[in-house]
Amino acid sequence: MNILIQNGRVVDPANAIDEALDLLVSDGTIARFGKAGTIKPAGAQVVDAKGKVVVPGLLDMHVHLREPGSEYKETISTGTAAAKAGGFTSVCSMPNTNPVNDSRSVTEFILSQAQREAVARVFPIGAITKGSRGAELAEIGELYDAGCVAITDDGKPVMNGAMMRRAMEYATIFDIPVISHCEDMSLAGKGVMNEGFVSTELGLNGIPGAAEEVMVARDVALAEFVGCRLHIAHVSSAGSVRVIREAKQRGIKVTAETCPHYFSLTEEAVRGYNTLAKMNPPLRTAEDRGAIRDGLRDGTLDVIATDHAPHGMDEKSVEFDYAPFGIVGLETAVGLTLKLVNEGVLTFEGAVRALSLNPAKALTINKGTLSVGADADITIIDLDQEWVVDASQFKSKSRNTPFGGWKLKGRAMETIVGGVL
Repeated sequence: MNILIQNGRVVDPANAIDEALDLLVSDGTIARFGKAGTIKPAGAQVVDAKGKVVVPGLLDMHVHLREPGSEYKETISTGTAAAKAGGFTSVCSMPNTNPVNDSRSVTEFILSQAQREAVARVFPIGAITKGSRGAELAEIGELYDAGCVAITDDGKPVMNGAMMRRAMEYATIFDIPVISHCEDMSLAGKGVMNEGFVSTELGLNGIPGAAEEVMVARDVALAEFVGCRLHIAHVSSAGSVRVIREAKQRGIKVTAETCPHYFSLTEEAVRGYNTLAKMNPPLRTAEDRGAIRDGLRDGTLDVIATDHAPHGMDEKSVEFDYAPFGIVGLETAVGLTLKLVNEGVLTFEGAVRALSLNPAKALTINKGTLSVGADADITIIDLDQEWVVDASQFKSKSRNTPFGGWKLKGRAMETIVGGVL
């Protein structure tokens, strides 16, 4: 099937393209570009992108699809439908499923389900340790051979430094990144939100920023020692940004992500014991939010990922201490990121880098580009459409978002995966 995308502004950071062009898709790949009106293939399906921006398909490298094991929260089918609705053509599935993705069989199950039911591409990420319990390394070579593109115990930190070192050494053999959930559990304790004035006022146990920062520093030091590719997940604190910035200046192979909630909200969102604002790491101070924005602006933070973590509303409708951590984010990420563009924190090209090219580079996945011959994974965005977040309209099974009722400007209007509208 041929698709001709006409009259759009094509923005492709990988090829330094930002101009009005027509784009032809043929047999699932990018076939050619041309000035407006110069491409006239017979029988092509025409997509009019006038007034819209055509970008490489967005890639979310941090998504919890919940299958296998918690299909009442999300499935590969519903999670990828949410991704596609939000403009993401590819997602990486985190391993904290039930059973944990620590073996070939679970990885192959995820890929098999994705082949049958997914409407976006799914790249599995394997566990660092068996059961993500931190006691014994998973079979990292087996996970890689089965199709995993990285390893992580996301949701749990690898507290044992020697264990993390060994994981990095194995990952280096296969040239895959280690994704670190940076949390010192002895400091985080039973905390449920950021430690500070608001937690004291609400009488809730706090998690200090240091719980994240000391583990970022440890894993950066280990990555420098081993020579491993390290990716820091869901950065939330100013101290973490400082450590990562210095590590990059010294040439350490580290990349890092943050999430829209960390550059959009602060701990003030927890007031009223709002469990929809409960996540891990927690929302922090206005100073931390400013540092996150600065980190995105100067490239210290390479990637914007959602940490899409679906939960049933009955699970969130309990006392704050007992509610699970996490929010959904696939269907709001583009609008929230474009707020940064509208506020001058990021250029639009910088936003596209953070949502497509940079996560692909961090994982060494051949995505995030509109190069001729590349897979036709394309997102078409209307920068001017104003809309109100209505969780009842989400494609995700879950509704646990703190952004309900927010007015946003800019939205993905068409998502093409492998040449399929």
